[in-house]
Amino acid sequence: MAGVCMRTLMKKERSAVYFLPQVEEGGHPESTTMSNSTDEKRTQVNATSENVRRSTRNRLPPSARFSNSSVEVKPTKRKRGEVKKDEDSTKDPDSYENEHNGPGLSEYELERLETIRQNRAFLSSLNLQQTAEMLRLKKKPPQIGLKKEKVVKEVLPVRKSLRLQNKEPTSRSTEQSADFAVTEPKEEEVVRSLTGPVPMCPLNLEEGSTLPEGLIHLWAEEPVKYEGKKLDLEIYKEGLQKMDIHEGRVVKVVKDRVFSAAFHPCASSLLMAAGDKWGKIGIWNMEGSWGDDGVLVFEPHTRPITSTAFSRSQPTTLITTSYDGTARAGDIEQATFKEVYRLEEGLKSFDFFSHDCTTLIIGNTNGCVAIVDMRTPGTSHESLHALDPVSKIVRSVHVHPVQRQYFVAAESSGVRIYDVRCLKKQSSKAVSELSGHTRSVSYAYFSPDTGNRVLTTSFDDKLRVFDTSQVISPPPMLTSIRHNTQTGRWLSKMEAVWDPKQEDCFVVGCLEWPRRIKVFHETGKLVHIFENPDHMTTVCPIVALHPSRNALVGGNSSGRLHVFT
Repeated sequence: MAGVCMRTLMKKERSAVYFLPQVEEGGHPESTTMSNSTDEKRTQVNATSENVRRSTRNRLPPSARFSNSSVEVKPTKRKRGEVKKDEDSTKDPDSYENEHNGPGLSEYELERLETIRQNRAFLSSLNLQQTAEMLRLKKKPPQIGLKKEKVVKEVLPVRKSLRLQNKEPTSRSTEQSADFAVTEPKEEEVVRSLTGPVPMCPLNLEEGSTLPEGLIHLWAEEPVKYEGKKLDLEIYKEGLQKMDIHEGRVVKVVKDRVFSAAFHPCASSLLMAAGDKWGKIGIWNMEGSWGDDGVLVFEPHTRPITSTAFSRSQPTTLITTSYDGTARAGDIEQATFKEVYRLEEGLKSFDFFSHDCTTLIIGNTNGCVAIVDMRTPGTSHESLHALDPVSKIVRSVHVHPVQRQYFVAAESSGVRIYDVRCLKKQSSKAVSELSGHTRSVSYAYFSPDTGNRVLTTSFDDKLRVFDTSQVISPPPMLTSIRHNTQTGRWLSKMEAVWDPKQEDCFVVGCLEWPRRIKVFHETGKLVHIFENPDHMTTVCPIVALHPSRNALVGGNSSGRLHVFT
């Protein structure tokens, strides 16, 4: 009987809901008398029920259990995937501090609120939102100029095993069937160079199309004679600061790396030429509508075009030299690239030897220079002369603008000035030598008007300016500028060139970031920096300046020209 009463009491205790007695303000709770036996039984029941798992879903919150209201509070159910919101987390710490800051907060809570306030002030001072917008990737601008060629992939037959073909396996000695015979493609014969005149047919136009009339008239335009007045340095600097670049002045002219670039001397519009790694010439007019955004591509050579220049006396002629051992004269009127010189060795550079630009002096990769008269029929030279016997290659040649019997040669063993009248077939003796270079020199140029200065670009990370007002005596070095010239394998060699409108200033590409082109004075002073992080994002080691207009072009390794005007 006692066991039955105990089980009945335990069931009642489980289903019962206990409320604390109401307490009146300023009074005492109502007294309730309970027997000692009942307290002991209740203690036993509680001890027994501790091990029983109970659901807390329908349990009332403490505010409802101990309140005077008799309204039943129903628990709210969250939907699947809904995140419980913390009301305190959405509040401003300052408002939280104002509401709860009182004698009831401990020292730790006050310290926590102060830390939150300091962290929020620090984060707001970083301007993270503005920084994120600046670092956000911008849309890639559309490619202007030469379009990409569509490559058609060759569809090969599907290979099947003998089992899928319901054939019995054969021995290894048995020859493969005709269906699976692997035919190795024959190696295409590499053309050393093109022979004879090459027709001026654009590769990016339909076959049989003629040259645009607008290009012919622009190419044949007579150049503006430049008076050669040197401006004050501050006025010259102001003119450079007005030059800028935008999206329409970054154009892909050739397919591969730019090896040389030049401006046409016409002043009505900008016409540029660039030679690439595989013998192609790109002609671009900024205002032209022919071809690909004013770009026409020709292929007069098969190897890198090392030097490009328009004739000053005959602007219809474009002279190019290449590693394929040929020098060509592109005539827009005859629409052909005439072959004017051929040699087994590669040709590195050239310059106009005579005032009428009919005679050339060409340096090759065998350490020799050749005198070539383009009026003479054939492709041979007038004379061939070996320079210093130590030199294995002539990287650049440049003729003195006033005393044209002198020329400066950048050789593998140094920089020397020679007199054409004293050249010999073997081991010609130099008039003077420009000393101070610790490594090989890539380029050496006389100043454009007087020739009183020589600018050299060396692999020892130095740009040097020499005083050549007295050609015969050893020229003293005036300036040595620290400049990184280590372009490596995938970039063209860094080239520093004089500004033809300002004899005492020169420009050079730069490897620094952001990408830029620098302008220096002959004293080593930095005059101006051409840069634009949005439109010039690559190194431009090849640079050229217009002879009469404020225009600068830089060529990069992807075949693009960047023009500042």
